[in-house]
Amino acid sequence: MNINSQDYILQEVEERLSEVFGETVKILSASTLSGGCINHASKIDTNCGRFFLKWNSDCESDIFTREAESLNELSKASDGTVCVPKVLYAKELDETPAFLVVEYLEPGGPDQSERLGRGLARIHKFRQDKFGFYSDNYCGATTQNNNWGDSWVSFYRIRRLSFLITMIRESRGLDSSYLRLFEKLLDRLELLIPNEEKASLIHGDLWSGNYMLTANGPALIDPAASYSHREMEFGIVTMFGGFSSRFFDAYNEEFLLDSGWRERNQLYQLYHVLNHYYLFGGGYLQQAIAIAKRYL
Repeated sequence: MNINSQDYILQEVEERLSEVFGETVKILSASTLSGGCINHASKIDTNCGRFFLKWNSDCESDIFTREAESLNELSKASDGTVCVPKVLYAKELDETPAFLVVEYLEPGGPDQSERLGRGLARIHKFRQDKFGFYSDNYCGATTQNNNWGDSWVSFYRIRRLSFLITMIRESRGLDSSYLRLFEKLLDRLELLIPNEEKASLIHGDLWSGNYMLTANGPALIDPAASYSHREMEFGIVTMFGGFSSRFFDAYNEEFLLDSGWRERNQLYQLYHVLNHYYLFGGGYLQQAIAIAKRYL
């Protein structure tokens, strides 16, 4: 049997879930789900319940174990205002594909903007003194350097922007004039970003495709979690739209943002614009250059 075939994956999922439940798990049906651009995804019905499965044979070996860590951390922080799917099993890529099995969340429900905003604010109240995460993880398919740090500005400069710019330079090349421009901005971050707020747990990649409306409320999916300044979250939230004024009002009622956050917002968008250039190329570089020039 082809180890990349769905039948093979499902057989291995049965074996791993049987270990989790301590009884024989049989998949009764599997239906392909659309919506993902990177991974294969299916809804699987078993004798032990319904689950969501995604898998990939061409990815970083630990991408799903790192995603599972993010989901588990968000689950600790959530009080149920937003849903976080429970992780059943995460397998790393080896001679067989990597996969992730989580609880299946039934899509549906009315507009849930207020609940999403309030729930995100409550997750952001899950805080600690240092910035980073327990291991490096991935924003999309891009490695995030999560080595712990005491200073937010230093963390954002070194672990996020500089780390990503170096990867861009090595993979795509970067004109020396553009590199100097970004370096000038990195040198100015101390003047542009407040450094005093404690680290909040953030989703890390919260665009409209990474939350869903479910029968039990809004759910956070596909995270790239870290403990960061919470304003970092809104770089990607505001980048493509999909979040209403009711979302922002509810967030601020629960955990008021600093009045100057919108002025700094493009500094945090810059990370995601650079990540899109690293992944996809195209006009994202010029967009990143325009952001850098705005703050110089």
